Amino acid sequence: MSSAIALGGGLLQATGRWFLDTLDELGRFSLLVGRTFRVLPRRGFPLLETVRQFEAITVRSSTIVLITALFTGMVLALQTAISLARFGAKPYTGSFVGLAFVLELGPVLTALVVSGRVGAGITAEIGAMQVSEQVDAIRALGADPIQKLVLPRMIATTIGLPMLTMLANVLGILGGLMIASQLGIGANFYYQSVINVVTLPDLLSGLIKTVAFGWTLSMVACHQGLSTTGGTVGVGRATTRTVVVSSIAVLVSDFFLTKLILMF
Repeated sequence: MSSAIALGGGLLQATGRWFLDTLDELGRFSLLVGRTFRVLPRRGFPLLETVRQFEAITVRSSTIVLITALFTGMVLALQTAISLARFGAKPYTGSFVGLAFVLELGPVLTALVVSGRVGAGITAEIGAMQVSEQVDAIRALGADPIQKLVLPRMIATTIGLPMLTMLANVLGILGGLMIASQLGIGANFYYQSVINVVTLPDLLSGLIKTVAFGWTLSMVACHQGLSTTGGTVGVGRATTRTVVVSSIAVLVSDFFLTKLILMF
């Protein structure tokens, strides 16, 4: 009986500790968000660093994003055509592939790929600076590390992710066309089915979500980097947390953003 009580008490204590740690983490994240928006209109905007981060985040991520989108579109078209053939609707594979990519697959897949590559890279870079006291050196020189480190990465990711999503949408639909043409679906009919079904509001709804995804994963990555402790081992742990937390945040926010968009 006493052991059961001790076990229950230990479980309750662990739950309470986890809850308090989570609240503390959310509080520090909120403070970072507030400080980032506060330095946005400040003089001395780091334009060159923002351009450099845009090149590192957007341009260097394009290859893996486009490969992922291309083969996802091919697999989706293959599975869709086979499934729709049971109902005599195989020619409308393009409509399904187009809507699926523009509304969900393009934004979500791009965000997940970027969170794994870019989010981990941001955390590792800032985390290494944090444990080596370079962030403290920036403060000692009278500069703001939020403006120098966080703001350029946040803007570059928020702007770059919608662009990558547009490219992913195009490559995904083209990948579907490659498979559809092999299954007897005319290229012109495939193209027309995509154009007739996918509307501008559909495209904009997906791009609006990627703006939120880009902002979220960049802020999570910067927060984890600035919170890094424990040397190189701590950098590895922070990088892992960034990939996990940002991926979950993208999937959860995707649901709520979709619900919100559908209300209008």
